[in-house]
Amino acid sequence: MTEAVADYLTLVGFGPTGWGAALLAATATTLAVAATGFVLGIAIGVAVAAAKCSGSTPLRLAGDAYTTVLRGVPDLLVIYLFYFGGSAALGAIGGLFGAEGFVGMPAFATGAAAIGVVSGAYQAEVLRGAWYAVSRGEIEAARSVGMRGATLLRRIVAPLVLRHALPGLGNTWQLVLKESALVSVTGLVELLRQAQVGAGSTRRPFEFYVTALAIYLAITWVSSRLTGRLERRAMRGVRRAAP
Repeated sequence: MTEAVADYLTLVGFGPTGWGAALLAATATTLAVAATGFVLGIAIGVAVAAAKCSGSTPLRLAGDAYTTVLRGVPDLLVIYLFYFGGSAALGAIGGLFGAEGFVGMPAFATGAAAIGVVSGAYQAEVLRGAWYAVSRGEIEAARSVGMRGATLLRRIVAPLVLRHALPGLGNTWQLVLKESALVSVTGLVELLRQAQVGAGSTRRPFEFYVTALAIYLAITWVSSRLTGRLERRAMRGVRRAAP
């Protein structure tokens, strides 16, 4: 048993024959693509939620169409469309300048953009629900003391919406983290892809997939802790109703 543990630690460690450095780099790639996609999703989500909550019928219909389509199709299909659609566009542009052959989209940019577009649909629904949960009396109170425009948005509306949206946004982040494994189809070597490479090279799949599982769970645990702290900070001064 001790020899088996020592052998496993050598395999996934940072020694001359270990895969630790490769797994660490792949973990960093996973976090980078997930974080980039999540931030892009927030920007899209804010815009779409504003459209869905606006008084304009065309904007509401456009927002509804966006969230319905992006939540209704497989995430992997969106990644394929981004990669092959973007590559076809690049190939056509390159053809105008005499380039020949397949021109592939950058794997990281494609993966982050696809994840961002998909997560934007989910984040839009979270933010829309948070907006409707905000008490209109608090906003009217701010307006009654002369607060308008950007000041009202920054000091009253945004903090109140964020307070209600944080639990949903935390769930969306964990969803984005899992979706990051799908971008390996574009050639990006993220954590799961690196585990597959290591498993194929050493013929020891169990050890690599267990390691990938442990790393994903560790990231999720840290994310949950951070989200919990943000939620407690956002709820300062708010008395919860008794169950």
